[in-house]
Amino acid sequence: AHTFGKARCVNFRAHLNESNIDPNFAATLTPICSSSTADDNNLADLDVSTPTTFDNAYYTNLLNRQGLLHSDQELFNGGSADALVRTYSANSDTFFSDFAAAMVRMGNISPLTGANGQIRLNCRT
Repeated sequence: AHTFGKARCVNFRAHLNESNIDPNFAATLTPICSSSTADDNNLADLDVSTPTTFDNAYYTNLLNRQGLLHSDQELFNGGSADALVRTYSANSDTFFSDFAAAMVRMGNISPLTGANGQIRLNCRT
């Protein structure tokens, strides 16, 4: 969950012109992320409501079509994840409980090492 953090303009510029974003929200981002590549490194908060707090506001933002990244807004765009976004938006205890359980499961994943693993020099690929 992108409940806090920032993204570079180059990673969300195209989303500002898509149909699944609130036009007023997109307009607030245009001054820091114009069509110019000079703005590529400008930053915006992933969670516009509570950018420095770990909470469930990120999911409410998605309900309001205020997901900064295209991939975030896809979580609430008429697909199978819509119900989960609604649940997490309405019930922070459920979000916190599910998040904690997911972190425990991820912590129990054994990483591949040696010849079975891969160390990426460029994590974007």
